[in-house]
Amino acid sequence: MTISSIENTSGIDLGILGTHLGFIDGLVPDEHGNLPRNANGDLVVYAGSRDICELSPVKVDAIQISSFGGTKSDDADELITNLKSLGLETQLVMMVGGVNPMNPDDEDGAVEQLLVHIETAKRHGITQVNSTSVETWLDGEPPKNDEEFQARVAQNIKLHHRVYRDGDLANSCIKNWNIEFLRPGEFQNFTSLAKLKPVLDGLKAEIGSSYFKALIDAAHCGDSGLSLPENEALIAEYGEQDFIGPFHCSAPTTRGCLSTDDGWIGALLAANARTGKLPSAFVELFMHNDPALEPLRTLVPGHGIDTTGGRSYTELMVDGLVDTVRRLNNFKARGIV
Repeated sequence: MTISSIENTSGIDLGILGTHLGFIDGLVPDEHGNLPRNANGDLVVYAGSRDICELSPVKVDAIQISSFGGTKSDDADELITNLKSLGLETQLVMMVGGVNPMNPDDEDGAVEQLLVHIETAKRHGITQVNSTSVETWLDGEPPKNDEEFQARVAQNIKLHHRVYRDGDLANSCIKNWNIEFLRPGEFQNFTSLAKLKPVLDGLKAEIGSSYFKALIDAAHCGDSGLSLPENEALIAEYGEQDFIGPFHCSAPTTRGCLSTDDGWIGALLAANARTGKLPSAFVELFMHNDPALEPLRTLVPGHGIDTTGGRSYTELMVDGLVDTVRRLNNFKARGIV
C-alpha cells in the first residue's frame, strides 16, 4: 500500500462509502443473496475500498457499507472481515425495503428487517450503525396536516425504540444508531434537520440518553429548503442535545465531485466540528449514470451530471479525501477542534 503522506491531525476520523461503485454493480445482492464480485472474484466493495486505500495519500479510518436484507450471511461476513483487514472501522448503513416505517401495520416487518442488520453488527463487534429507516425511499405522500406528521413521528419513535429494546442494544457493542434524513422527493416527511429532530427528541425521552443521533449529510441539508444559516443554527442545537453523529461530505444536487458543493460542505463540516461532538467525516459520491438512480435523475434537475472531469471514481474519491483532511487539519490549526 502507498505510505500516507498527509497526516490527519484533527482527531476526527476520515471515512468513505461505496456508493461511487454503483448500487447494482457494487452494493445490492442478486436474487440469490450474493453480493457483486469483480472478474477476479473479489467483492466489489472490498476491491474498490482497497484501491482507494492504496491510492490515498491520507489514511482512511472507516467505511460505511450498505446492508441489504436477503444478503447471504457468508458474503456479508466476508465483506466485513476483508474491510477490517484494510484497517477500516466498518459501519453498517441498514436498509429497509418493502415496508413503511410510519405505518403501524408494517411495524413487525420493519422490526424484523432491522434486527437482522443489528445481529450482523453484533456478530462483528460493530460499534456504529446508520440508517434511513424513518421513511420509504421515493414513496408515499406528504402529511396532510401537523396531526398526521406527529402520528408518523410517534410511530417512528415506537418502531426504533422497539428495535432498541428487542435487540438489547443497551447491552451490546453498538454504541450509537445514527439516522439520516433525505431531500424532499426522496422522502416526503423527514426532509430536514428540523423535521428529523422530533424523532430524536422522542427517542431520547424514551431511552434516557442520546443513543440515537443524526447522520448529517451536506447534500441533504443543501437540498432541504432550509438556508445555510438555518442549518448551522440547527446543528448547534443538535450539538447541545448530543445528537451529532457522522457527517457526509457530499455535494448538494449533483452528488458528484465535492467542488460542486458551492460552499455547503465546508460550512456545515465546520458547524459540526464547532459542536465538539463530531466523530467522523465520510466522503460520499454517486456514480452519475448509475441505473439504480434513474428515478432520482428524473426527479431532481441537476442530479446525474458528469462531474468527473476525466477522473475515475476512485480518483474522485481520493480527491475528496484530500480536500476533507485539509479542512479537518485546518480546523485543528485554528482551534475549532
